[in-house]
Amino acid sequence: MAEEYAKPYYPVFVDLSNRLAVVVGGGAVAARKVATLLRYGADVRVVSPDLCPELESMAAEQQIVHERRGYVRGDLVGAFLVVCGTDSTEVNRAVHDEAESLGCLVNVVDVPELCNFIVPSIVQRGPLQIAISTAGAAPTVAKRLRRQLEAEFGPEWETYTRLLGEVRVLVMERVPGGEDERRPVFEAIADSDLFERIVAGETPSAEEVFERFVDGGE
Repeated sequence: MAEEYAKPYYPVFVDLSNRLAVVVGGGAVAARKVATLLRYGADVRVVSPDLCPELESMAAEQQIVHERRGYVRGDLVGAFLVVCGTDSTEVNRAVHDEAESLGCLVNVVDVPELCNFIVPSIVQRGPLQIAISTAGAAPTVAKRLRRQLEAEFGPEWETYTRLLGEVRVLVMERVPGGEDERRPVFEAIADSDLFERIVAGETPSAEEVFERFVDGGE
């Protein structure tokens, strides 16, 4: 087991938009996983004979597709990502084996040896995401670090990063040339007092920022 915690996991952010995610299990743990998958745009199918109240509500609202039965081999065909959260060692192993045979990303909750990916603790402020992982060695520490970072990176970071994204689009559209020509603009904006202005309550638009740093020649 100690070897699992020394495994070098490759950190990556994955686009789940309109990709099939299959969740096997219908309890509270599965509900939390499903809620996160939906937030990131996945098409979620849940396979479980019973659902907790949260998942029943999601099924009733057609947020998820529910297969009201136990898992059978073949349920993972077409899945991009698989999460398994059952109390059955046999089912967990079978889900893992099928997922691996199909080349799916698979996470069997709290069973590291049956996972080819792990889920980090996440701090999200709009486009800004900070992911924290201890490779499963110290999840309590990861959660504490998340709380610390949530306090450090407040809601103003969402406003700031969204604005920077809008400005970036304008720069890419309007400033001719390539990376060498545009980099000084991005660096000047990053080094400016823009973040402090947002913290102080100002709401500059992307056009205003562009004019200041490009048309204004700063």
